[in-house]
Amino acid sequence: MKLISFKKNKSVKCGVLTNKGIIDLTDDFKSTKQILAGGTETLKKISAVVDKCEKFTSLSDVELLAPIPAPGKILALAGNYTKHIIEAGLKLGLTASPKKTTVPRPFIKPNIVINHPDSIIPWPVYSKEIDYEIELCIVVGKTAKCVSPQQAKDYIAGYTIANDVSARSVTFKEKREKRPWDEFYDWLNGKWADGFLPLGPCIVTADEIGNPQDLQLTLKVNGVVRQNANTADMIFNVYEIVSFLSHLMTLEPGDIIATGTPEGVAMATGNFLKTGDKIECAIEKIGTLTNTLGDAPKEFYEPLA
Repeated sequence: MKLISFKKNKSVKCGVLTNKGIIDLTDDFKSTKQILAGGTETLKKISAVVDKCEKFTSLSDVELLAPIPAPGKILALAGNYTKHIIEAGLKLGLTASPKKTTVPRPFIKPNIVINHPDSIIPWPVYSKEIDYEIELCIVVGKTAKCVSPQQAKDYIAGYTIANDVSARSVTFKEKREKRPWDEFYDWLNGKWADGFLPLGPCIVTADEIGNPQDLQLTLKVNGVVRQNANTADMIFNVYEIVSFLSHLMTLEPGDIIATGTPEGVAMATGNFLKTGDKIECAIEKIGTLTNTLGDAPKEFYEPLA
């Protein structure tokens, strides 16, 4: 089942995307987050409705939104594919095989980063180098606290696609005194810009995904393949990620977790995104998330200039 959020007649709605069109669930649910909070029983009831439904809305008549426009928590992993760690020059102290000696490296992002399918990605005023990162994104379906990897499967409602857009340079570095940790915080600041996490086009429920560790990921820029990998290449799999994070904090229905990006990012080649570039993120069994990078700022933010 494909859960979506969409806008029609200026109203935000939720529903199910089918081959015949959209089934509007707004009469019974305010949001996809409310659907997820209802757990497996709610999903079963919706599935029964889908099987009998005869009234559909055309996808062309709506504006597709991020499937969860306002997640409770947005979490993401740094360095979860070995080849990406290697292409990044083992920065931030990552090793090529961290699973043998360490644990996942999560970070949190603010809600303002959420962006929608087919939308413009704003170019922030503090960076001249913008990068892309295709990622499989976990959608939490049940409150999780200190669960094991073996239990984690029961807490995942489904999966969607995330493009963890990254500002690879920061203009506020100009004329700044060098200090320990500055490079780390520059990297972290580069993850927080408005609209820097396009999400969608839908949430595919876990039962339809099957094995999440065997999904092909492909990212294209203007039709040219930049990233091409498989989730089998993850260092920490989705269940290990959920388990680890559930020991750090309580995970709640509607929280999302971006699981890291594979090799092929622009940081490794210097081939950064340009104004008007079309970025297509495709993940097997989920679909394609498409966005365009907006205009570069006329002036950049340089507080120490």
